[in-house]
Amino acid sequence: MSTHRFKSGESVEFVVVGSGAAGGVVARELSQAGFSVLVLEQGPRLSAADFEHDELKYFFLSGITSDPVHSPQTFRRSASDTAQRPRGPNPLIYARLVGGSSNHYTANFWRFHEIDFHERSVYGGISGTGFADWPISYEELEPYYTKVEWEVGVSGLAYASPFDPPRTKPYPMPPLPVKSSGVLLERGARKLGYHPFPAPMAIASQPYRGRPACVHCGFCMGFGCEAMAKSSTLYTMIPEAEATGRCEVRSASYVFRIETNPRGRLTGVHYFDAEKREHFQKARAVVLCANGAETARLLLNSAGNRFPQGLANSSGMVGKHLMFNQGADVHAVFEHELNEYKSVQVTRVVHDFYDADPKRGFYGGGGIDARINPQPALWAMSSGGDLPRWGADFKSRLEAFPRSMVAMGHTTSLPLESNNVSLDPTVKDAWGIPAMRITYKDHPDDLATAKFLQDRSLEIMQAAGAQKTWHHDVEESYYAPHLLGTCRMGNDAASSVVDKYHRAHDVPNLFICDGSSFVTSGRGQPTLTIQALAFRAAEHIGQFATRNEI
Repeated sequence: MSTHRFKSGESVEFVVVGSGAAGGVVARELSQAGFSVLVLEQGPRLSAADFEHDELKYFFLSGITSDPVHSPQTFRRSASDTAQRPRGPNPLIYARLVGGSSNHYTANFWRFHEIDFHERSVYGGISGTGFADWPISYEELEPYYTKVEWEVGVSGLAYASPFDPPRTKPYPMPPLPVKSSGVLLERGARKLGYHPFPAPMAIASQPYRGRPACVHCGFCMGFGCEAMAKSSTLYTMIPEAEATGRCEVRSASYVFRIETNPRGRLTGVHYFDAEKREHFQKARAVVLCANGAETARLLLNSAGNRFPQGLANSSGMVGKHLMFNQGADVHAVFEHELNEYKSVQVTRVVHDFYDADPKRGFYGGGGIDARINPQPALWAMSSGGDLPRWGADFKSRLEAFPRSMVAMGHTTSLPLESNNVSLDPTVKDAWGIPAMRITYKDHPDDLATAKFLQDRSLEIMQAAGAQKTWHHDVEESYYAPHLLGTCRMGNDAASSVVDKYHRAHDVPNLFICDGSSFVTSGRGQPTLTIQALAFRAAEHIGQFATRNEI
């Protein structure tokens, strides 16, 4: 826990909103650089002992994710539709606790490749989209990818894939032990001439920097890690930030508005505490790391006379170009028990289809991994294809679970201005703040790419010797844990929200660093890139502050 507490009314040099993958990194880097940092996190602070293996609570009752009762969202396909509240979980899935979604992520940790940063130049424009190059290159970001892997802790095998981009150092830990699903994915892929490789994972395969190795409990995706082996900022960046004595992490602190003075500079943030009492925190600068949905919502809710469309939104791009990452899976049952419910989700990946290929007739690419995907209770209730769901034969469905696995395709999503986060005009949350309204419809190329990777996954499972396979038809996205692109970076202030250093074009002491700054979506595993960008942004933000340029 934090040992430093800022006094009521005391101004700090930096307020960081959000404590997840980006917020944790920014807080550590700025506090270690000598600045006073206050991290405001809307959720609670949990310890390793607080995490549970409760599928009902975590998947159906929003145990650590955004609660649809208190923090509702609405959803629609197009601007002409009336957005509706879903009956089940919120469409946008993100954790609300110290460490953010770095607590419950799968911990797949692919780097983006060189092509991800300049696809527009290679493939040309795509009609009706905001497809664009990033203002930075892979070469510029590579040192920060390496820094993430070594500072946070990633297990993997460098250059095991012939498609790997260049790197300056190997991974700090060897790969996690291969699972049955990894062996089968590798078997099927090699029969078809593909190149499977050990999955890079932000999970410790051996003791690392004071944290223990993975205990292979099987509850990674959607769950916090009670072993502290998952490289969440809760266990990595945040304790190191607090150890400086210059950083306070204030949980249960819900930032709902950013304040500016008549000159258009930030003066601080308004937030609610656990008892819904309103506070104002003064700051020299603010760094938004709240995720690709909450960051846009906060900016839009901070509109005023000087910023009538929302803070930092002279371009009209805040909330626009929301990207989810499409994907599709194939279920397979084999002759022998695989026992996939044990250990980490993923141990092998195929990147043969990572790049887009104009010969396919559509834009897009991605990767395929092998995993358990549904936990036991979810399998019993909703998976299993056409296996019996009721009666005496239900036993055969349950008995198939230990012999089952999933091959999962993870793909690109094109940036569309019509896909966005906005403020709902009628629905409010439990604090009286307008709820976020999501408008989202996949580009046809996104659906075609997902179907293409699903077909390749099916071929791989059949080549591996699956006795039975099934899959759901590729459908329009609705639920999404990857929230990207709503405050995109760019050199042109008329078409982007932040510059290449993550400074808002409109507000010199506002910085935005999370998935919202992405220009394109990557191939479905954004967290490593989010953290690499955060290390890079923090370095430049610190330099700006030292030179008194904020």
